[in-house]
Amino acid sequence: MTETPMTDIRQTYEAKCHCGKVHFKFRGEPVNAAIRCNCSMCRRKNAVMSTGCYSGDAFEIVTGKDCLGTYLFGDRKVKHHFCTNCGIYIFHQMGREQDHEEIELQGEFRVNLGCVDGIDLEKLSVRVFDGHDSWRFLN
Repeated sequence: MTETPMTDIRQTYEAKCHCGKVHFKFRGEPVNAAIRCNCSMCRRKNAVMSTGCYSGDAFEIVTGKDCLGTYLFGDRKVKHHFCTNCGIYIFHQMGREQDHEEIELQGEFRVNLGCVDGIDLEKLSVRVFDGHDSWRFLN
């Protein structure tokens, strides 16, 4: 009996902010679903987020690291990154409590899919996460 070789279905995605100063790449399984959260932060930024979390070795800031701003709040375990030129929320970084705003490729990243080239948000299956109250999916 011969073994069938495993096929790597991961894809590399390119993304950028509105003005194009921040450009990043990430590698993962094909994006066909998304998450929308109703916590106070996500409700205000109205982003459609990746369901997958990408590790630092699957994530690369190509240009514009110096244009990234960071917002921390609450338990300070999530760094919300945005372009300081155009203001677009690009991705957030999860991990341990963050006492500084530096961007290190550690922890896991969740991406604003509206920034990703070639993804049609209208065609994605979107689940709503109740980050405001129950910390469960509502659908």
